[in-house]
Amino acid sequence: MILKPKKSIILLFVGFLSLLGRSQTHSSSDNAPNIIYILADDLGIGDLSIYNENSKIKTPNLDQMGGQGMMFTDAHTSSSVCTPTRYGILTGRYNWRTPLKQFVTWGNSPMLIKDDRLTVADMLKQHGYKTAVVGKWHLGLNWSMKEGGKEYENYTGIEDRFDPSLINYEKPLKKGALDLGFDYSYLISASLNMPPYVYIENDQVVRQPYQVSERKKDEYPYANWIKGDISPDFKHEEVLPVFVDKAVSYIQENGRKQKPFFLYIPLPAPHNPILPIAPWKGKSKINPYADFVLMIDDLVGKIFEAIEKSGIAENTMVIFTSDNGCAKNANFSVLKAKGHNPSYIYRGSKGSYYEGGHRVPFLVKWPEKIKPGSISDTAVCTTDFMATCAEIVGYRLQDDEGEDSYSMMPLFQQREGYQRTSIVHHSLRGIFAIRKGNWKLILSPNSGILPNGKPEKLPEKLPEYMLYNLEEDIGETKNVAAQYPDKVRELKELLIRQIHDGRSTPGKKQANDSISFPWVQAQFAFQGVSDK
Repeated sequence: MILKPKKSIILLFVGFLSLLGRSQTHSSSDNAPNIIYILADDLGIGDLSIYNENSKIKTPNLDQMGGQGMMFTDAHTSSSVCTPTRYGILTGRYNWRTPLKQFVTWGNSPMLIKDDRLTVADMLKQHGYKTAVVGKWHLGLNWSMKEGGKEYENYTGIEDRFDPSLINYEKPLKKGALDLGFDYSYLISASLNMPPYVYIENDQVVRQPYQVSERKKDEYPYANWIKGDISPDFKHEEVLPVFVDKAVSYIQENGRKQKPFFLYIPLPAPHNPILPIAPWKGKSKINPYADFVLMIDDLVGKIFEAIEKSGIAENTMVIFTSDNGCAKNANFSVLKAKGHNPSYIYRGSKGSYYEGGHRVPFLVKWPEKIKPGSISDTAVCTTDFMATCAEIVGYRLQDDEGEDSYSMMPLFQQREGYQRTSIVHHSLRGIFAIRKGNWKLILSPNSGILPNGKPEKLPEKLPEYMLYNLEEDIGETKNVAAQYPDKVRELKELLIRQIHDGRSTPGKKQANDSISFPWVQAQFAFQGVSDK
């Protein structure tokens, strides 16, 4: 396996690397587009009124974006939870090829992305882009530690955690977003219910934190349930507006410059805690979650406005999507009683291998390339961002880069050439499903494991295989595995091959970071099934 050179080595030996076909770095041309990727957190496909004609939540700004660009009706995240999807977006690779085979990282988890792994930011930076990330990171960070604190190089499993009491917040991160190709970063480490609660700018904590227990409850309303270190300037309900303001400022500062930019904006909402503020609080007349969605739509509208006012709209590619489906803490029963279903017509929600867990809104606007009002019914995956950006800058991905990524440019331009034929889905508990055409196979859902590594106790025994024809049964209500054993075998073998090959794209076989798949072996019962 060829390792990706360190950034300093790339800069020193760019000519030599170009001869090897590795870097292919060149100055960006004048017409290279700006790229803005907005990632909502736990937003359901049914929460956008452009997707859901029966939606009780109206999202005019996002609806307008979809009308001005392309709306994808069959877009999927590579996982139905936060961290894995983020890994796939930035690397073009399925997360389960890493040690993260179920659940997510924490705010004090070490970095998941390895130094030798090419990221979208790396690639674009090497091709003349300025790169920035503003928002919720949730991919692990390597904190500096006080004396006696255990150090980690990279995430190797759910037990890897930096001791919060020994984190040295005064020192810069030992590994953060700046080590992965970003020129600028303004982040929180993970979700808003995961400490530490600090802003991190360019790998340095902005203000020193203290224990939340030190703050009186009348001063901090969430002190009774949010535990951990928190900075004096950190107010949970203000984090979303802070990030949007930072993103708007970045666009205003860089929009009129000749050098193109890539801005990644992973929003922390509408993930729990659900904290709409005035003037959105109570605006939906449904529940706080619905208010929060309205708040997101309005604030994202500020980003769109900044793009227009900066004069860069025509040659800026904007992508809006979500990291997975809506979470149950949105209070589905209240929403449904009001006539609104965040999962729309799909079964399941965040964490699930069913469609509601990983089928997400996916909107792309790029006036120079995408015809307004376009709709694509082609199945795509969020891992496809890497190959799409590679085609934009004219870079040929190497065998150990973007192993699960296909360029969406043919779809944007409504021409032939999009090569993806299957998508691997992955649930919170590490359960696999695979989609090819209209067929979707879920394998051994009983074999899922809890974050503590113990077998999950399910309320009912599920079949070993669940096969659905999504064209006939989009609600995934009729398991037809017994009627189509050949289809079960075909999809099962395809999934095994993609696991063992270390890739789902054409190319040389690659090694997975972690080759131990104990529950996969139990699921697949390899007897009689080829792993070649």
